[in-house]
Amino acid sequence: MKILDILPMEAIIAELKGTTKREVLEELTGALLHYKPHLDRERLIEVLLERERLGSTGIGEGIAIPHGKIENLDHLALSFGRSSRGVDFESMDGKPAHLFFLLVAPESCAGIHLRALAKIARLLKNNTVRKRLSGAASREEIYSIIKQEDDDF
Repeated sequence: MKILDILPMEAIIAELKGTTKREVLEELTGALLHYKPHLDRERLIEVLLERERLGSTGIGEGIAIPHGKIENLDHLALSFGRSSRGVDFESMDGKPAHLFFLLVAPESCAGIHLRALAKIARLLKNNTVRKRLSGAASREEIYSIIKQEDDDF
């Protein structure tokens, strides 16, 4: 599986406006709804906030991978957002998050959900990739960086 199999360009936000965890989750959810309009926006945000209450999905190094499972979804869905100023996501290292991948999986799906999370984490483990994504000027450039790195895996 490639990241771009589940991340269309229109689900990429080059500069998030949100300054709080909830605002970022709402923006990233909005990006998902562009290509998954049948999803219940409020239910999805509720699922994501429930997951955050279990423990932050801010994994450190400026990265957060909020995720959850929801009914009425047939395949994995992904959105991406970047915040130049950073958002307090209660990350493990106490630093603000700048790069966000929001992953939503069908309720009945486990294995593929975990593989997708691992793939995203592996991509963002590379400091050079994180720097390139942080410095990208547009949605198209972000997409291109992910495509290049996705092809290299």
